[in-house]
Amino acid sequence: MTTQPASPSQSSPISIVPLYRPEIMEAARAAQAQLTYRNGPMLSAVEVFTVFWGADWQQSPGSDLANSLNQFFDYILTSPLMDQLAEYNVQGEPAIGYGKRTGTITITTPDPQSPLSDDAIQQMIQQQISSNANFPQPTSNTLYFIYLPSGVSVTQGGDSSCRVFCGYHNDINSQIFYTAMPYPDCAGCVGGLALLDALTSISSHELSEAITDTIPGQGWYDDNNGEIGDICAWQTKKMGNYTVQLEWSNQKNQCM
Repeated sequence: MTTQPASPSQSSPISIVPLYRPEIMEAARAAQAQLTYRNGPMLSAVEVFTVFWGADWQQSPGSDLANSLNQFFDYILTSPLMDQLAEYNVQGEPAIGYGKRTGTITITTPDPQSPLSDDAIQQMIQQQISSNANFPQPTSNTLYFIYLPSGVSVTQGGDSSCRVFCGYHNDINSQIFYTAMPYPDCAGCVGGLALLDALTSISSHELSEAITDTIPGQGWYDDNNGEIGDICAWQTKKMGNYTVQLEWSNQKNQCM
């Protein structure tokens, strides 16, 4: 893994969850890291809305997995992970606190086609916002989590899922915030974990980064190491019944 963000297609440095490569991870962990605040927005009371895009999510095992991911968010958004992120509160700005899951939706029309570009994901989000009454309007705390079905690869900034990355978060015009979550169809996006554990680990990575660096590179960021999750990629722990990724602590100077 390189701790540098992927080459951006726009001015902000899109931060990715890299493939699991233990030998490179160890070298990256040895690097000194210090996140600094770049005056950008943060999600102080994140409102997660899960979007399962594709017909495969309508029946088992996809529907079972979607339900498990929703239960994960119901737990994690009021868990010690959120308490941990409060380290990055900024004086004069709203404090990072507990969040909530505001709902979920399965979208089948149109069905996502592989390869799926980041532009296509943004277009889907904007279309749903404008035309679907069951899709919430964005607020300053809304975070859309977009889960894709097996067999659909995602391309972003010239790179593709399961070749370079396992997920990322991004923004649309600095106003709409989302996370793209390709299905972990490769060993590099499972990291030796069970399927659900891999997805909750990657999801917690992106959740923590979206909260503390909502517009990539404009919140808490390290020019050499990336975001709070990049520094600790694929280091995991159990929180409740779920596997989550460790996140970088400036105060402790370690992954926690």
